[in-house]
Amino acid sequence: MSNDIETMRALQWQYPVDYGKENEYEVDVLVIGGGLAGCHAAINAAKRGAKVAVMDKGPVIRSGSAGTGVDHWHSVCTGPAAKVSPEEMTQIMCTMPWFGGKYCLGLGKYITCKESYETLMDLEKLGVPIRDLDDEFKGAPFRDERSRLLYAYDYDAKTCVRLKGGPLMKPLLSAELDRLGVQVFNYVMATSLLNEGGKIGGRIVGATGMSIRTGEFYIFKAKAVVLASGTPYYLWTFNTELQGGAAKFYDPSYTGEGQLMAFQAGATFINCENSKRSFSGGFMRNPYGVGDGSNSWYGAPIVDSNGKKVPYVDREGNLLKDEEVMHYSKGIGGMDGMLIRDLEQRIKAGEYTPPFYADLPSMDPLERRALWGLMVGNEGRTNLAVYKAYGKAGFDPDKDMLQVPFLPSNAYGGSATWMAKETTPVYWREMGRPGCNTVIDWNLKTSLDGLYAAGYVIGSTDSSGASTTGRYAGRNAWKYAQTVEQLPYDRAQVDREKARIYAPVTRQEGLGWKELKIGLCRVMQDYCGAEKNEEGLKLGLKWFDSIEEQELQQVCARNPHELARVIECMSHIGVGRMIMHGSLARRASSRLFDFHRLDYPEMDPPEWDKYVSIRLNEQGGIEYGDLPLNYWLQEPFAPTYKENYDQCCAK
Repeated sequence: MSNDIETMRALQWQYPVDYGKENEYEVDVLVIGGGLAGCHAAINAAKRGAKVAVMDKGPVIRSGSAGTGVDHWHSVCTGPAAKVSPEEMTQIMCTMPWFGGKYCLGLGKYITCKESYETLMDLEKLGVPIRDLDDEFKGAPFRDERSRLLYAYDYDAKTCVRLKGGPLMKPLLSAELDRLGVQVFNYVMATSLLNEGGKIGGRIVGATGMSIRTGEFYIFKAKAVVLASGTPYYLWTFNTELQGGAAKFYDPSYTGEGQLMAFQAGATFINCENSKRSFSGGFMRNPYGVGDGSNSWYGAPIVDSNGKKVPYVDREGNLLKDEEVMHYSKGIGGMDGMLIRDLEQRIKAGEYTPPFYADLPSMDPLERRALWGLMVGNEGRTNLAVYKAYGKAGFDPDKDMLQVPFLPSNAYGGSATWMAKETTPVYWREMGRPGCNTVIDWNLKTSLDGLYAAGYVIGSTDSSGASTTGRYAGRNAWKYAQTVEQLPYDRAQVDREKARIYAPVTRQEGLGWKELKIGLCRVMQDYCGAEKNEEGLKLGLKWFDSIEEQELQQVCARNPHELARVIECMSHIGVGRMIMHGSLARRASSRLFDFHRLDYPEMDPPEWDKYVSIRLNEQGGIEYGDLPLNYWLQEPFAPTYKENYDQCCAK
């Protein structure tokens, strides 16, 4: 081990390092995060004449969870063949556990339902292939012959579109940023927001960042900032070396800097207490690389080793006929059907014999080509690692079945899935949907003047949700920027931030960031796991205080890459505190949140049907509060979705 360390110390860092060197820029709109939400925000602000900059920890051309591809696009409620209105779809989504049920942020969902099709048309104009123009799927039941759009999951509702060019999305968006003259700062991680006068709760006047290649410091002055930084991840588990890219599903850059910097600036947050048992942990199989009956594989015929087919059922448990499976979603454009829920019991009774297989050869040829070509071929993570790799190895979907690794008591109704949720320890968790969200109004403005938010930060979690809310937030940020003057930043606030982030490079010896990260995960597992109580949560907060005062002061960074990882650990401490405070604020258990308070065991008492909120006051203390579940339809807002949208959409 010591030889390895000495070897690493001797390696030459490949970029010139200049810690602390300041680079200052002034823009109308600054976008933090260059994923789908950030790209659409920047494009829509720039198209209206704003001077725009985008800051991303990675390369915008491939950053974010959609960086490597998208296979389907939800909520196309205004499309040419859709049979579900935006209002109907929003109401349905706000009842679905997958989106958070009653805790779903319905205003973001409505914006998506209203603008999903328009945003898809924007992408088509940029060159993203979305139609079956070569008639490859002519005559298929999922094809609309007039528009040549290809639909997924629910062939009746027609609100989810299969994409033929999903992997091209980010490169084409990146090219559009360049065409519009947007300043793109790749490999620059945001570290803090700047308040007017340096005071918590003051108007946001800019942000700071650091190059993860050169270590240089960036100061952005901005009239408006759009936060589009993803969701906090890797808080309970850290195991990229155990399974590489399959260790987690979302972009590994999602480490919570955005949420923490907004919180520290004074923004109000809700849903911080929502965490779920990890569906990845250390046991997740290559995403979409095994046959199952869920997500992109929904509707695939599953058979046991004797060729006996496993039926699909609807949400009430009623058996579905083969011809009904792809026509059952009750208008949501999702996957309400699932494999029979008692499959485990039927196996034990001898009715089915493992192993199971996805019987691709028995499928209609057009359905098979859509699943293994459009869906698995274009979904993020799968084009190279699954679709092309399997083909190169000799897999032929016309002839070969793909084995299904059955997982007992799986959350997907016995479905053998890559999301090995029920095999992970209950204290290995991750943020739920929605989770750790900033409160927003109908402009997608946060509780802080000058700060807007989109994508995961507001609970809009799929590609269409991120893109549409980014598009909408970018327009409103531009509108706001036209009405205000550029304000100076507070020099003392900047100096404090520089001292904070550069402290690890002043040490020649000490702990490594990985050891620190593993210890922080253990704190979350031990004190904010499956079951919680006040004493344990407060002990967890004390542990974070102790680690911040002791171990964090001993961590060293040998290059800008390691420094970025240490800053992520600092974010871990801050977001961990947010989650623990949110958990303390909810003094009741919640089934939707998989939230169990040992000291408040009653599940979902009516008086707790509300959002609990947390924020920092001007003195830096934590304040708890609450909001009604549909606050966006109550005063001072209008009573209907359409009225609010029409008033605030900034077309």
